[in-house]
Amino acid sequence: MLWACILLPQLAMDGVQRHRASPDEPLVLLTGSPQRRVLQAVNPAARALGLKPGQSLTAAQALTRGFATAEYDLAAIERWQQFLAAWAYGFSAQVSLHYPRCLLLEVQSSLGLFGPWPRFEARLRAELSALAFQHRIAVAPNPAAARVLVNIGDGLMASDERMLKQMLDPLPVDRLGLSATLTTAFNRMGLRQLRQLLALPRDSLAKRFPGEVLRHLDTLSGQRPLALDFFVPANVFDTRIELNFEVESHQALLFPLRRLTADLAAYLACRDSGVQRFTLHLEHRAGADTQIQVGLLSAERDPGMLFELTRGRLEHQQLPAPVLAVRLEARELPTFAPQHQQLFDERPQQNQPWEQLRERLRARLGDEALHGLGARADHRPEHAWLNEPANPLLPPGGPRPGWLLSEPQPLREASLRILSGPERIESGWWDGEDVRRDYYVVQTRAGQRGWAYRPVGSDGPLLLHGWFA
Repeated sequence: MLWACILLPQLAMDGVQRHRASPDEPLVLLTGSPQRRVLQAVNPAARALGLKPGQSLTAAQALTRGFATAEYDLAAIERWQQFLAAWAYGFSAQVSLHYPRCLLLEVQSSLGLFGPWPRFEARLRAELSALAFQHRIAVAPNPAAARVLVNIGDGLMASDERMLKQMLDPLPVDRLGLSATLTTAFNRMGLRQLRQLLALPRDSLAKRFPGEVLRHLDTLSGQRPLALDFFVPANVFDTRIELNFEVESHQALLFPLRRLTADLAAYLACRDSGVQRFTLHLEHRAGADTQIQVGLLSAERDPGMLFELTRGRLEHQQLPAPVLAVRLEARELPTFAPQHQQLFDERPQQNQPWEQLRERLRARLGDEALHGLGARADHRPEHAWLNEPANPLLPPGGPRPGWLLSEPQPLREASLRILSGPERIESGWWDGEDVRRDYYVVQTRAGQRGWAYRPVGSDGPLLLHGWFA
């Protein structure tokens, strides 16, 4: 087996920055009591100003005032770990959050689907970067060794036990994941590398040190399996973004909205699901939330499409009060069946598939503004069509024109050519609009194809009832 460990070194900071429109702005995360606020994490822009973790907020403000602050939220870190575990679930059925700020996933069984490891790794990195999370990745035959390797370097890979031993042997003892007390004891004895520990008799180690030392060494070498609890994705997507200030315009809500719909799309992809209905909550300081219901005619998960549809609904909503937070909730996640596509896309680049165009029109114009044509069980042409809400066309039996005239018009062209017919239609006796007609497909001198009829028993001219495309 091969295990990948994805270390998220700045998870708390990334979780805050990805919701901000200007990620290059100096930002610090605060912890501690109200009387003594301490900088828990700083981004590179804040570090360039001389700020560093462990400083008090008072000392930081004495240096500079040009930085923003946010709370270091442990609950938010847990939510982001769950979100990223759900994302990783789309690549492997065995995903674990055994180590803090890390994702463990078994990748050997996924190589046949995602390609060799370099290609697989590039895809993982591209998607993590698109989600705005810093990361480091290492691979080893067991998860404990992968965790140790990712702590000493990015991109390391031990594909077998022999290569793993070569990489682990020279490691300093203080990089093995042992407690600080044990590390200090080994260093005082002159044992500074893993190979020196492994060279000692196991009996001596067992007598002089706690049992966790041998257990940890056996786990690193793969002789003792690491017990893992595997992640199972939730059946509900519910994510909230708290805004930095009160927002009164739709335009200022587009950035958090784009982030929410992108997260929803990533979550749906990991579950191999789509979404057909979800709710956007706009939270205000007082009063009930403004709820915007977004419904689609079929399950979708394209991030651009979800954003455009939600944006269209949002722009039709009048904001009753400034918005303090935005929340997206999706509880119905049906199975997603992707559309079959041609090997070569013959559509012009600026065109859209019909499904996306249909949903965009519904979002912009409203649910009742878009209609489709349906067929009714009636042979009379003027009664055989009906409007249906954006459903695909159900063609009636036999050739029928796509354009029916509101009133039939006489055809007096001398060179009219009859292509087929007659087709007799006798119907409508039950509603007082009885018709008895013989229909013909005709062609004019200009090459137009029409649908014309003559009442049964009449010798008059043909009456044009519709044109074929």
